Amino acid sequence: MLKSYITVAWRNFWKNKVFSLINLLGLAIGISAALVIYLIVSHDLSFDKFHKDGDRIYRVVSDMRFPGQDFKNSGVPAPLPDAARKELTGVETVAAFHLFNYDVKVNIPSARGKAAEYKKEDNIIFTDDNYFKLIPYKWLAGSPEVMTQPYKLVLTKSRAEKYFGKTSDPSKWVGQPVHFNDTIITTVAGIVNDLEETTDFTFREFISLATAHNNKGLSESFGFTEWGSINSSSQLMVKLAKGTKPDQVNRQFASIRKKNTKPSPDTDVKHRLQPLSDIHFNGDYDNFDQRQAHLPTLYGLSLVAVFLLMLGCINFINLTTAQAAQRAKEIGIRKTMGGSKKQLVLQFLSETFLTTLLATMLSVAITPGILEIFSDFIPAELSFQPFQEPRVIMFLVLLVVLVGILSGFYPALVLSRFRPVTVLKNQAFAGTAKTRSFWIRKTFTVSQFVIAQVFIMATIVVSKQVSFSLNKELGFKKDAIVYFSIPWREHPDKGRVLHQQLQSVPGIQMISLAGTPPASPSTGSQTMKFMDGNKEIESTVEVKNADSNYFRLYQMKLAAGRTFVLSDTETEYVVNETFARSMGFKDPAEIVGKFIKRNDKLVPIVGVLRDFHTKSTHVPIKPLAFSMNKHNNAVFSIALQPGTGESWQSTLKQVEALWKQTYPEHDFDYKFFDESIAAFYDSERNMARLLMWATGLAIFISCLGLLGLVIYTTHQRVKEIGIRKVLGASVAQIVSLLSTDFVKLVLLAFVLAVPLTWLGMYKWLENFAYRTDLSWWIFLLGGGIMLIIAVITLSIQTIRSAMANPADNLRTE
Repeated sequence: MLKSYITVAWRNFWKNKVFSLINLLGLAIGISAALVIYLIVSHDLSFDKFHKDGDRIYRVVSDMRFPGQDFKNSGVPAPLPDAARKELTGVETVAAFHLFNYDVKVNIPSARGKAAEYKKEDNIIFTDDNYFKLIPYKWLAGSPEVMTQPYKLVLTKSRAEKYFGKTSDPSKWVGQPVHFNDTIITTVAGIVNDLEETTDFTFREFISLATAHNNKGLSESFGFTEWGSINSSSQLMVKLAKGTKPDQVNRQFASIRKKNTKPSPDTDVKHRLQPLSDIHFNGDYDNFDQRQAHLPTLYGLSLVAVFLLMLGCINFINLTTAQAAQRAKEIGIRKTMGGSKKQLVLQFLSETFLTTLLATMLSVAITPGILEIFSDFIPAELSFQPFQEPRVIMFLVLLVVLVGILSGFYPALVLSRFRPVTVLKNQAFAGTAKTRSFWIRKTFTVSQFVIAQVFIMATIVVSKQVSFSLNKELGFKKDAIVYFSIPWREHPDKGRVLHQQLQSVPGIQMISLAGTPPASPSTGSQTMKFMDGNKEIESTVEVKNADSNYFRLYQMKLAAGRTFVLSDTETEYVVNETFARSMGFKDPAEIVGKFIKRNDKLVPIVGVLRDFHTKSTHVPIKPLAFSMNKHNNAVFSIALQPGTGESWQSTLKQVEALWKQTYPEHDFDYKFFDESIAAFYDSERNMARLLMWATGLAIFISCLGLLGLVIYTTHQRVKEIGIRKVLGASVAQIVSLLSTDFVKLVLLAFVLAVPLTWLGMYKWLENFAYRTDLSWWIFLLGGGIMLIIAVITLSIQTIRSAMANPADNLRTE
């Protein structure tokens, strides 16, 4: 029996090639979208699920409240871990680690005196043996106890192979020397396997924390005695004892802080536990490797997958019922010959499952191509190997079953209900278009166009917000400026030499040797004390370094006071308007002449800059202070003379030549400032691309469904059309008659789509501190685009039916 069902299904598939291919393509698109989105979502949801007792592992984070502002920081004061080990109860393990500077230079000395050098290494931390009690690395050589000694290093297998080459005996790597930034001399004391599971703990090199305690420079840099300094590089993880509640530990943190810091009425700093499962998704706190996911985005992607699958299923239903006229006699004869309703239902379901199976096979074939198209915002480690991943196979099986039932059950019931006598008299479609079944199909069609119009309008809103962010007045110049970092720690004096040489390059308009540009992904924050007479206010402030050219180069505007004068010492501060307001000054000029206490010295505020955006429009402008410190001049900013791309490239080649003379052992790596600003909105642009892709698919599938409904209707009304033509109706009148009801469906979908889109995009725009308006024309444009596409789709069949010879339609029953 099953073989018979499949045989008949295959014959019908080939007999109706056009409809079958349309069904196949619609389902394949929906299934491909669902599969790709499933891979992305399941990848992010799988992070750090492999930890034993993961529900008892937490990171300690800091929530800070200062006058008029709140800050969240993933770090803790460097002395907190030692205090936690001594004073916390209900805690099984306390593990601290410090993130090392990015782009660390690593030297591997050899026995023959020739060293291998790696200039930009990352994923390096300082930690101790407790870290390995929390994170389940497999030890290939050595043991965690080696991390209690200074100047010891543990490497993952992949990093050891990079430095020393492959070997079958990892213990041969033990004892090898490794130098960091020419100042930290370590010896390899252990080798661990790389973590194979998806995780945010992507560290590859582990320097013993005792090294930092024994190194004066590192000890001061990490601030092991500074309770008032909180840096995201200083991380603390804990594992709670069984039965301990997080709130119990949070209260103890409050007691520890109260004991070690002087309370201030203007500030409030709290430490609390963040669950391990929250680290990958909580954007309020930095992640270790900057690969955080956004849960609302994942939920949104899942909804997109569901909607596209629904569109494919609805499209299948409409097209299948549109073919009912061609299957009517077959059904009547099979019922007359004794076929039961159950057998007919199984027959039609088998046809649906065959189409769904073929669509799934097609989707599997095109999924690698889709992943390649969107590779720039799909995790690099995400791969599609369906035959090696049981979860993917299970997902595909579930999709086939679910889509097969959803798509095939209603058409099977409709087709199996035909009465043999009515069918054989060619009256299977007698009556009007007002039947319950037809209204169900209309409901399906309206649903399709609601989804399609929501996608169109959402795409317009996202694109408008990206355009708003990129074109907003940011408070500084961003065009024709390049910047690059120098290895100032290794060569503290060469920066000024290069600065002097660059003065002779004709294509350069102005040069600044200072800190990072006005807007950059990471801006250092410091706790500062503002002094106003006897009044002392502590606050966390973003801090940047500038020189006397910095503000002129970036064309930043003053609200009061002046900028820096040329000086070799840190003797002045320039703050922004938000800083002045946070200190209680409505007029920026009033704060000029006040002081900031720095290292027990009072440093005057000499100027106030008009507010500018230091980060993307997602976040509000925060208090900021510029200092002038020649010891922290690590970034060149160069304003190029007005010109073309060719002239700029010629100038940059001259700059590179001077760089090579000054730093022959380092690569020249520059960036255009406007491109760095644009990079802030990569996720939004990727979202816009994804929405455009989903919108195109939704429109395509919806129009296929509409075409099916039009075919069904014109088949029903073929004789009416013929009679109207005989009585003198024009083609335009008949097209208008056939199209009016469908245009009404599109307009009804528009009415439903507008409030849904407004609500969803209003919530999305709340993620931006500075956002565009939800203008009325967005919804009108979205509805207009859908209406035009629908009318074009309708015209394909209605014009053809209206131009048919009425004699052909009226000649026979």
